[in-house]
Amino acid sequence: MTRRLGAEFFGTFWLTFAGCGSAVFAAGFPSLGIGFLGVSLAFGLTVLTMAYAVGHISGGHFNSAVTIGLWAGGRFKATDVLPYILAQVVGAIAAAALLYLIASGKPGWVPGSFAANGYGDLSPGKYNLMSCFLAETLATFFFLYVIIGTTSKGAAVGFAGIPIGLCLTLIHLVLIPITNTSVNPARSTGPALFAGGAYIAQLWLFWLAPILGAVIAGLIGRWQHQAPDAST
Repeated sequence: MTRRLGAEFFGTFWLTFAGCGSAVFAAGFPSLGIGFLGVSLAFGLTVLTMAYAVGHISGGHFNSAVTIGLWAGGRFKATDVLPYILAQVVGAIAAAALLYLIASGKPGWVPGSFAANGYGDLSPGKYNLMSCFLAETLATFFFLYVIIGTTSKGAAVGFAGIPIGLCLTLIHLVLIPITNTSVNPARSTGPALFAGGAYIAQLWLFWLAPILGAVIAGLIGRWQHQAPDAST
C-alpha cells in the first residue's frame, strides 16, 4: 500500500505542479504565453506521463473523483478510497506550496487566482453557480466514462493513458473559461489554500460536482461494461 500511496502522491503532485504551473508561469507570459491551449495540453500531458510512469503501481488515479468513481463502478476497494484521497490531497497541497515559493521569487508578483477554481465573480468568464456546477459534473462524468471504457476488458491493452490524457486536455479547452477547470477535488484544494479565503469558500463546489459526475459515470460504467450473461 505504501508504494501505491507514494505513486498517487507523486502523480497528483506532478499534475498540480506542472498543470497549474503552466497557468501561473506561462499562460500569459509576454510574447511567449502559451494561453488556454497550452495550459490544456499541460494538464493532459501530466496525466499521460504519470499514467505510464506509475499507473502500473497505483492504477494512476491522481484525482479524488476518479478514486470515488472507480469505487462506484466496482473497480476499487472501499477500504482504499480514503488513503488514496489523502495521498492525492497532500500531493496537491505540496505542489501548490512549491509553486507559491517559486512564483513569489519574482519581484512584484501577486498570487491572484493562483490557478484556483471559482464560480460567479471568481469564474474566469463570470459564469454563475448553476453553470459551473453543471459544467464540472458533466465534464467529470465523461472523464470517468472514458477512463472506465479505455481500461475495461476488450479495450486496447497498454494505450489507456493516451485517450485519458487527451480527454483531460479537451475538458480543459472547454472548462477553463467557465471554472478554470477542476474535475479533480485534490487539484482544486492545493491552489485554493494559497489563493485565499474567497476561493476556499467556493471549494465545496469543486468537491461536490466532480464526485457526483464520477459516481454517476461509475454506476453507468458498472452496468455497461459488466461481463455479459452467457444465456443472453
